[in-house]
Amino acid sequence: MTTAILLDDRGVIELAGEDAGQFLHNLVTNDIAALKAGEARFAALLTPQGKILFDFLVFAVGDGRYLLDCPLVLAADLQKRLNIYKLRSKLSVTNRSDELEAIAFPDATEPPQVEAVAVAADPRGPLGFRAIAEKGKIPTKDARKDYEARRIHAGVPLGGVDFDYGGTFPHEANMDLLSGLDFKKGCYVGQEVVSRMKHRGLVRRRIAPYRAQGEAPPPGQAIHIGDVEVGVTGSRLADEGLALVRLDRLAEAKEKGQSPVAAGVALEFEAEKAPPSPKRPEGAKARRLI
Repeated sequence: MTTAILLDDRGVIELAGEDAGQFLHNLVTNDIAALKAGEARFAALLTPQGKILFDFLVFAVGDGRYLLDCPLVLAADLQKRLNIYKLRSKLSVTNRSDELEAIAFPDATEPPQVEAVAVAADPRGPLGFRAIAEKGKIPTKDARKDYEARRIHAGVPLGGVDFDYGGTFPHEANMDLLSGLDFKKGCYVGQEVVSRMKHRGLVRRRIAPYRAQGEAPPPGQAIHIGDVEVGVTGSRLADEGLALVRLDRLAEAKEKGQSPVAAGVALEFEAEKAPPSPKRPEGAKARRLI
């Protein structure tokens, strides 16, 4: 039996109407035109300068309806932003966070049989399945730590904790590794910057998993190698965590046999980690340490 975990920090925005699919496709980082009912895409709405304003999972419900599983604290702002871009497009944008909730099934290897508006594999990798349901329809367990442990171990960042909205490029938040960017779909807001970073190899910072020698430091702690600051800590649970770090400086530290340190705790970072294909939500590829 799969575990259902309520994600009470998530909100839901609904787009409905004959132009809804094309509207989203032209606006966000992923291919929405090809999205079918029973599927989900990881995507973001960027600034014209290519930085993440909002990230979300997009579910296709059918009949021109799409649900955006987004951070609850940003749901109202996302609704306003989408309405700004709507202009004369034939669609409605509704904040349904009071009616619908997001539920994770992190250990599921096939779609859970539940009463939900939408169910799909989490496209970011080994996080099982995700559902959007009417509030209270699906019984859940108080097991949020289990979900967070899996998310952190998989290297999937959480906006507002692992990176700052409005100040982070998609590559830095690993969206290219987490099936969040489509480089063939054509233009969208911020697309030129994203494409340039890919083709010119301009990514110097990324969110990387680490293991601490002791309890992982809290979010927001500066990471140093000697006197040089190389990054900042983010999500943590027990001795594992995520951090936004300078890749070149970590490589230099490896060559010199130096350990990054945050809040007095030595950190061992994982390198060259690639999440699995979205078709294999049950497991991740092997990782090696630097």
